[in-house]
Amino acid sequence: MTTKPMVTSTIDIGLSASNTQGLISILSRVLADEHVLYMRLRNYHWNVVGMAFGPLHELFQEQYEDLANEIDDIAERIRMIGGISPGTMTEFLQLATLTERPGDLPNDQTMVAHLVADHEAIIRNLRRDVRASDEQYDDVGTSDFLTGLMEKHEKMAWLLRSHIEQRG
Repeated sequence: MTTKPMVTSTIDIGLSASNTQGLISILSRVLADEHVLYMRLRNYHWNVVGMAFGPLHELFQEQYEDLANEIDDIAERIRMIGGISPGTMTEFLQLATLTERPGDLPNDQTMVAHLVADHEAIIRNLRRDVRASDEQYDDVGTSDFLTGLMEKHEKMAWLLRSHIEQRG
C-alpha cells in the first residue's frame, strides 16, 4: 500500500489543483526523508563511541535539533498550500527515498560517512525538486523554500565531511 499525499481543500493562491498535488508530493517525500535522517542522527547520537564521542555526540544533536525545526516548516508548507501532511512512521517509510539501517551501529567514522551520504542524497533530490517546483509546478515560493533547505543540508554535510576528510 502506497501512501498518496492528500489535498485538504481548494484554496486560491494562484496554483492549479494538479500543480498543488505535485508540490504536495514533493514536499511529502522531502518530509519523509528528513524524518529518516532525523532518526538516524538520534540513533547515532545515542550510540556513538570512541575518541570522537564528545564532538560527534554534540554535532549529531545539533543536526537533529536543526532538522526538527525543518521538519515542522516542511509540514507547515504542505498545509499552507492546501495539503495534509503525512505524520506516521508508516507513511514516512513509504514515501522516503532514504532507507533505514536497523541494528546498524558502525564505528564513528562510518556513522559520519553514512550521514554525509544521506545529506548528499537529500541535496541531489532537492536540486531536482527546486527546478520542478519552479518550472513544472509554477511555484517560486516552494522553490525558494527548498533552496533554503538545500543550503542547510549542504552546510550539515560539510560539517560532517570535515570530520572524516584527510589532507595530502
